[in-house]
Amino acid sequence: MDTSNHTFSALFEQLGMPADKQSIEDFIAKHSPLPSEIALQDAPFWSESQSQFLEEGLEDDSDWAEIIDELDALMRH
Repeated sequence: MDTSNHTFSALFEQLGMPADKQSIEDFIAKHSPLPSEIALQDAPFWSESQSQFLEEGLEDDSDWAEIIDELDALMRH
């Protein structure tokens, strides 16, 4: 079991996306603000597998949940 603290870079790598700082900042800027009525995992810019990974990470309160919550908060501003 992986019990390490995950980073945004690691999350974006898990999602199969560019994981360098500039790419992450660009992604957040492009897709923010996410309307409050849309759950992060339900946003239209995710693929089905990305959405499923995010949803499972939150539902299972996995070790990814904290960094997913941080991404969600950043996407709301």
